[in-house]
Amino acid sequence: MIFCSLYSGSSGNSIFVSSGEAKILVDVGLPGKSIEAALKEISECPSEIDGIFITHEHSDHIKGVGVLSRKYDIPVYANERTWIAMGSSIGKIKEHNIKIMDKKVISIKDMDIVNYSIPHDAACPVGYSIHYKGKKVSIATDLGCFTEEVKTNIKDSDLILLESNHDVEMLKFGPYPYPLKRRILSDIGHLSNEACGIAIADITNHNPKKIVLGHLSKTNNYPDLAYQTVVNVLNDKNIKLDRDVFLTMADRGKPSSYHEL
Repeated sequence: MIFCSLYSGSSGNSIFVSSGEAKILVDVGLPGKSIEAALKEISECPSEIDGIFITHEHSDHIKGVGVLSRKYDIPVYANERTWIAMGSSIGKIKEHNIKIMDKKVISIKDMDIVNYSIPHDAACPVGYSIHYKGKKVSIATDLGCFTEEVKTNIKDSDLILLESNHDVEMLKFGPYPYPLKRRILSDIGHLSNEACGIAIADITNHNPKKIVLGHLSKTNNYPDLAYQTVVNVLNDKNIKLDRDVFLTMADRGKPSSYHEL
């Protein structure tokens, strides 16, 4: 299985995952041309994408969905409430490409995609765990808090893209208006660097995990700060890098964290 974050951050998000036979995108939060360029950079072709899976309807996750689906005739998978919430934003999708997820597991060729609820201020937001031949990758961003449901769904993954959105002090004293700060800090907002570290510690067991830190705020975070804050939390809990956890960062503006499992 191949995993690659094409873009990750408050400016837009998209993730590529492939198995032996199937290729999918999770979210398309940038213009179609940007996604095409990113796929070309990792030697993948958008016309070979078997499906686009949507986490929720916010613009940094759906901006290019309609364009890619129409241009390459790609099915789009989302639950019913998310379809209703994003319908006016993505334009007309061909009827046969409107895939309403009404069950927990969607199988595409040799890949199984499991969706689970996440705590975020959207209509019906979900994360995804993707299975292929005993390997599992999970995507857990846009989390106001690290719930038991999220933990249960991602804890046994081989690789996890986990949100490390903001530094709390930068957010509190930054330029955002007070209502937006409250929203981000709430249990349906975004996961802070420290909370991300605590979550990683909570799921670390005797099996080493690859963790990709993603969805960083452009205004309220820095990659080095996010990384070091997480490392400090792990050190405090006697969790060692490159032994218990292998930590990398998802880049905001280009493909990164390319992993073959």
